[in-house]
Amino acid sequence: MIERGMNRRGFLATSAMVALSLQGRRLFAQGTAEPCVVRTPNGTLRGESTDGVRVFRGVPFAEPPVGPLRFRPPVKKTAWKGERDATRFAPAAIQTGDPAVSKSEDCLYLNVWALEGAAAKSGAGLPVYVWIHGGGFTGGNSFAPIFDGTEFAREGVICITVAYRLGVLGFLDMGPLLGADYAGSGNNALRDLMLALEWVQENVAAFGGDPARVTLGGESAGAKLTDILMGVPEAQGLFHQMISESGGAERVWPASNATAVAKGFGDVWGARGAAGLKTASATELMASQTSFIDSWPQHFPLRTEIDGTLLPKLPVETIAGGSTRRKRLLIGTNRDESALFVGPHPAHDATAADLGNVPLAQFQAVYAKYKALYPEMSEERLRIRALTAEEYWVPSMRVADAHVRGGGSAWMYRLDFAPSSGRLKSYAYHSEDLGLAWDKPNRDIDNAAAEAALAKQMHQAWVAFIQGEKPGAVGLPEWPQYVNGTRQTMILDTQSRVEEKPQEAELRLWDGVL
Repeated sequence: MIERGMNRRGFLATSAMVALSLQGRRLFAQGTAEPCVVRTPNGTLRGESTDGVRVFRGVPFAEPPVGPLRFRPPVKKTAWKGERDATRFAPAAIQTGDPAVSKSEDCLYLNVWALEGAAAKSGAGLPVYVWIHGGGFTGGNSFAPIFDGTEFAREGVICITVAYRLGVLGFLDMGPLLGADYAGSGNNALRDLMLALEWVQENVAAFGGDPARVTLGGESAGAKLTDILMGVPEAQGLFHQMISESGGAERVWPASNATAVAKGFGDVWGARGAAGLKTASATELMASQTSFIDSWPQHFPLRTEIDGTLLPKLPVETIAGGSTRRKRLLIGTNRDESALFVGPHPAHDATAADLGNVPLAQFQAVYAKYKALYPEMSEERLRIRALTAEEYWVPSMRVADAHVRGGGSAWMYRLDFAPSSGRLKSYAYHSEDLGLAWDKPNRDIDNAAAEAALAKQMHQAWVAFIQGEKPGAVGLPEWPQYVNGTRQTMILDTQSRVEEKPQEAELRLWDGVL
């Protein structure tokens, strides 16, 4: 769920940050599980029902992407006969990190939470929320406890969490190494997600869902993939509105960069030869991936790519051109995202390893203007503010602006709520929104009661949006629609408020850079 894993600057590994973000949270539904069965066009599934919420885990939407399918586009899962067990989560995609988490190349599965009998009672299909996990394109999984969809299901939303291939298996163009047949494989993770959305279109009615009311959403890398999918013309019929938490659509290489990255990985792979990539063990691939990432001069070298087919140009350009016309978007960031990665500790100059989108020299030129803009801020807060803008806030603003220009409607937020105790005291850090939007607030902070109240409001606002209404909740001010020019934004805090043109002068610093 978190954007970064361990790298040469020694950032916390994904698993450690997950533990941090889940500390003290309510994680599991209560009650005794009973078996339940659903018959889908793909086959019959046996899941579990607890307190009226049905859960189907480890549901395949693609054939295992292994053997001859490694580095290839995903292949739709063949329908099965008989009853398939759907009571256990499938392994996470291959990645480095927590050895306690099961991992496999055979990873293309999803999980479904649905209220028992709700669709029949309402007489109509329920709205669907398809969630993409984060993890910097190299980590994370769809079954972290915080992504338990029980609360959404109880509100009448079919909640589906999906997996996709990570790292070199999902985000590296193998064309320069293995030949033209593998060109564009840097977008295989996007294709995985599109195939999962196709599964939703074909199968969600069996769970009581409406395939014409699909909200696609995610956080961190999951939000970036959501925003990038907004710029994929072929994907537009697969979802109808979007939620982007700490995202942006900048994590895309032009073809020349994708080629350079592929050759750089090939150099690390070395004497074993390119052909060996097809048959090497996943462990070997991950070892080379780690060495490659550590040696590459820019952060996040494994990215989607402008391949001229799936992604014809930069996503924000396609979005501004109307690819998401008439779709609705809920989008926002946390005020101090980068505090999770670079603070709190004594100030240091930003390096390329701290940046997600622009070269270091460009960042330094913008950062040099921050002190004059915010003279009251400490060096640490200035650094966190600028890095947050570079990786999350400004890219999200560009997506919102492009979406509205292209004929869509949007609602913008900024999360300012910060814990009053703990390591990240006073910072609205990256991933804090997860426990709030999923209504799993932190119990181990001094202002836990205030966070729990905000979690109820945010979860209610997210559900309202998914159900087709404008986001809102009891206790929140009226949430105005985002309009280019005024940029009205909901500031989510103990006392939430609406601001017009927040951080306007700061945003102008990034014109022509991001």
